[in-house]
Amino acid sequence: MSTTKNLTSSALLIALGIIIPMFMYKVTIPPASYTIASHVPVFISMFISPSVAIMVSLGTAFGFFVSLPPVIALRALSHIVFAYLGALYIQKNPDLINKPKQLFIFNILIGLIHATAECLVVILFYQVTQTSIDLVKFVFLMIGVGGFIHSIVDFLIAQVVVKKLYQQGFIN
Repeated sequence: MSTTKNLTSSALLIALGIIIPMFMYKVTIPPASYTIASHVPVFISMFISPSVAIMVSLGTAFGFFVSLPPVIALRALSHIVFAYLGALYIQKNPDLINKPKQLFIFNILIGLIHATAECLVVILFYQVTQTSIDLVKFVFLMIGVGGFIHSIVDFLIAQVVVKKLYQQGFIN
């Protein structure tokens, strides 16, 4: 894909990634925050290229920094980990979108990486101010399990969009 197309795709996905949390239904129980479809632009970017995945992760994290508490914004910044790893895998397996079993396994693995990275960010963030077994349990349940489910759902939404983008020739 051309540099211009990558920059344009990144800009559009970043804009979506900033707008979605502003208008979609959100449940916030700090440090947890669940906004339906908030990960969709990052997931779509993974199917374009690793560089687009990085740019979109950074851009959407910036959007969270200006609108939500720092711990939630840092969770968004951790998306760079799963987005980059996922994009590298997709780059090596470009037909993944057409392989339902492999795509399902990929979704589960990306969800695990995603939830783990966010848990680590929250634990490190609160390590500075407080530590308790209750906090660890809360982080595991709310960020780990809740984030994993949120990731799976958002990936399924993105998968529908990506299939259409492939069909239209926007992604090859």
